[in-house]
Amino acid sequence: MHFNDNSNMSAPTDEKRDKLFKIRPLVDKLLHKFQAIPQQQMLCIDEQIVPFKGRSGLKQYNQKKPNKWGYKIFVLCDTNGFVYNFDIYSGKIEPAPNEPDLGASSNVVLRLASIVQVNMSHLLFFDNWFSSLRLVIELHKKGIYTLGTVRQNRLKGCRLIDDKRLKTLGRGTYEEKCATVEGVEVVVLKWCDTKCVTFISTHAGGDPPGIVERWSKKDKELVEVSCPNIVLEYNKFMGGVDLLDGLVAYYRTKLRSKKYYMRFFFHFLDMVTVNGWLLYRRDGNSLEISSKKLMDGLAFRSEVAEGLIKCKKDFTRKRVRKRSSEVEKNIIAKKRNGRVAPTPTKDIRMDSVGHWGLPSDRQRCKFPGCKSKATITCAKCKVHLCLNKKSNCFLSFHTQ
Repeated sequence: MHFNDNSNMSAPTDEKRDKLFKIRPLVDKLLHKFQAIPQQQMLCIDEQIVPFKGRSGLKQYNQKKPNKWGYKIFVLCDTNGFVYNFDIYSGKIEPAPNEPDLGASSNVVLRLASIVQVNMSHLLFFDNWFSSLRLVIELHKKGIYTLGTVRQNRLKGCRLIDDKRLKTLGRGTYEEKCATVEGVEVVVLKWCDTKCVTFISTHAGGDPPGIVERWSKKDKELVEVSCPNIVLEYNKFMGGVDLLDGLVAYYRTKLRSKKYYMRFFFHFLDMVTVNGWLLYRRDGNSLEISSKKLMDGLAFRSEVAEGLIKCKKDFTRKRVRKRSSEVEKNIIAKKRNGRVAPTPTKDIRMDSVGHWGLPSDRQRCKFPGCKSKATITCAKCKVHLCLNKKSNCFLSFHTQ
């Protein structure tokens, strides 16, 4: 399986050689499709790992991920895990076009957030590997509000209480500082939980505080701990990429190929399926359809697979090996009534390919609302349908 013309590949000694040349057309096509979907207000950016432990120059290690070895992808998605943009790490992170160079980690955010509509009150979440003071200022100038954890050494000129002293004040205490930098109001807050965590935001602050439950080793029970609003907001909306990883891991396509582009292809196949299911559920919720009537992830994946296998294909032209009359009689004698054939999906029913009427045994018509007995079955759909002077369920089943 190939996705690009290998004869156009640059030489290995070329400095501008694209390391993802073999998969580049597929990546560009997916990005075009993902970016065309209207975005939700709450967005987040995080890393994703495509599992792989073989030899590869693109392989990375991240001890905080369930799959620690593999190919790294930076993903922009909403809080439900729907992907809008992604960038594959290939060894060097260039600055975003027409954007300032803020360092590798902040450049990733600017590249992914370049598709976010400006001045639409979008709120962007990220962790301390990405965040910096210059980044939140640049995004605020575009009308994108930010919230994330931040490392202490990236807050030059901002002096906060040290960790040791904050822990002596007790669990749940915090220190908050506000400042205006280049006309942008920035909030920096340090909160003491099990460890001390520092947050930076142009959207939220410490008020109004909330309550969270934490396990106390001293009391051997759950205790209530005061929690600032900025922490509650971060914990509520930050886990979109982790949710995406979980949805992909449920039914991940497994293969033993060592070719990197094959690994990426099947990972993107799983990602597209999850995106399609999330978009299906979003549309169902907007139409106020009950969640019980919506398909789960496995049913949706199975229906997509069945549609790809049967849609626009005619199965009646295949050659069938002839059997002797004696063997045929034994098969008929052993035949028993099995499970009822499932009704095919709408894509298969209405593709207008290979739907031929065949005479069969008398059974109940499968068209909704019809209670008659039918002697005609569809060669492709494998269901009984009426086809006579009084009713033509066969035509209605394949057109409505």
